[in-house]
Amino acid sequence: MKTRGLSSLQVVGVRYWGTGAERQEPCALDAYAATEVYKAAGVPYGVVEPTVPASRLAGSESDRLGELGGAIAESVSSARRDGKAVLVVGGNCTHMPGVVGGLQDAHGARARIGLVWFDAHGDFNTPRTSLTNSLGGMPVAVCAGLAYPEWREGSHIAAPLPTDRIVMVDVRNLDPDEERLIRATDIVVAAPAPGYPGAALAGAVEDLADRCEMLYLHIDLDVLDESLVPGHRTREPNGPSMDEVRAAVDTVMATGKVAAFAVVSVCGAPGRNDVDMASGTELVRSGLESWSRYGMFGEE
Repeated sequence: MKTRGLSSLQVVGVRYWGTGAERQEPCALDAYAATEVYKAAGVPYGVVEPTVPASRLAGSESDRLGELGGAIAESVSSARRDGKAVLVVGGNCTHMPGVVGGLQDAHGARARIGLVWFDAHGDFNTPRTSLTNSLGGMPVAVCAGLAYPEWREGSHIAAPLPTDRIVMVDVRNLDPDEERLIRATDIVVAAPAPGYPGAALAGAVEDLADRCEMLYLHIDLDVLDESLVPGHRTREPNGPSMDEVRAAVDTVMATGKVAAFAVVSVCGAPGRNDVDMASGTELVRSGLESWSRYGMFGEE
């Protein structure tokens, strides 16, 4: 299944926070457009913004997330069928099931898709493990088939993601029962850099890439230390530096199997966005440059 030598990039911009429009705050999509950061890929690119009519966002929160996930899946699958690499920006982690669903739509439910999850949190809670019952802490568990089937199926995930195809990077703040659940599965937790807890990232990613046809690299900006994301709603202390995260991203891109790349959760509190926007822009820029360096883009 082809993941290299693509001649164009499809940017999927999500102008929602959960299922609410994010137009009230400075948004990463506007910041990225102003800096023309997508040019770092070195290939032609287009931008689409999936939307859902308000009339369809009227059920439970999980139903609404499924509706929006389905719209994201359609944009992702359309791009992949056209032979494009996919960059997802804006939005937050609740939108990641739509990316997995879009890859399944384009490549089949049996496609061996691997997830590399960069986040300060595991987002692997279920209603039985969560301390807050926030759906924002559950999207990876949803993708794995452990909670909210309406959200998963609405996002076009026909086959739950096996846990042995998930590598979590950092996840330094886990709820106690969430951590127990992760340890009971085949998920590998890897360190973002030497000196941090977790398995060696290079070995974990190489093993995942060997067993998968393609990878989805997902980055929540709160994987960075809180000093680099002071406006982030779920910022955490004692995180890796920008250089450490860039190096870790480069390790994943070096597999040559990244088909979809996301940088999310960049919209922070009003008046505190400049540092967050700069951090988000830097991860998009360096990620695209790394993607290109390892042969994603080129003549078909």
